[in-house]
Amino acid sequence: MSYEPPTPPANLPTEIVNTLNESDPERLQDIATYAEALAEHKEREARLEESADQEEVEDRPDDLPDDVPSKATITIKEINNNRYYYWQWRDGEKVRSQYKGPVESDGRN
Repeated sequence: MSYEPPTPPANLPTEIVNTLNESDPERLQDIATYAEALAEHKEREARLEESADQEEVEDRPDDLPDDVPSKATITIKEINNNRYYYWQWRDGEKVRSQYKGPVESDGRN
C-alpha cells in the first residue's frame, strides 16, 4: 500500500513548504505546536486591538496629558534603582510610552 504525502495549502510560500518537507517528524511537531500557539497569540492580539478600538472611554483621567490617548495605561519602569510611572499605549504595531513622574512611597503620583 502506498501513502501519498499531504498536499500543502496553495497559499503557503514555496520556501516554507520546502523547509517543512526537509524536516524530521520531531521538528515538524515542534513547528506545529509553535505555529498553533503563534496563531492563537496573533488572533488574541487582533481581538484586543479590535475591542480597544470599539471601546469608548467616558472618563479621561485628570492627569492624562492631551497628547496621550485615553486608552493608555500606567506602567512602572525601574531605572538605576529608581522607579518611575509612564503612560503606555499601543500605536499601530508600536508600543508608545510617555513619562508621568516618579513613584512615591505612599502610592501613585
